[in-house]
Amino acid sequence: MTGWQHFTLAGLPVTPWRNGGGETREILSAAQGNTDFDWRASIATIAQDGPFSAFPGIDRSITLLSGAGAQLLAPPDISHSLTRTGEPFAFPGELAITARLTAGVTTDFNIMTRRAVCHARVITAREMLSISTDQSGV
Repeated sequence: MTGWQHFTLAGLPVTPWRNGGGETREILSAAQGNTDFDWRASIATIAQDGPFSAFPGIDRSITLLSGAGAQLLAPPDISHSLTRTGEPFAFPGELAITARLTAGVTTDFNIMTRRAVCHARVITAREMLSISTDQSGV
């Protein structure tokens, strides 16, 4: 990848979810050869209650962008309120998470990384942020 790439949400390809509960717009991803992604950045719309797809070996981070949010449930250990814009929530992709919408559709930023290959940390910039180009990454 060279330089900055500009995109608009409307210009990103839409992939409906298998369970019919939402859709994903992939921003960027990387894969070695023709395998599944090693990492992926996307924006998802959650339109109805339901389970997240399982992604074994993948670490996930979800951050609310708009909407009232959702309760993310994986009984008995996880009950997370994804209701504050800009606060990431990280979890392993093999965890059986179910989303219960708080009040209508939500839009979320997602990062997924293949844990054997790479990792990510999502932070929210609340003021001007300088980004170093010394290291590889996004």
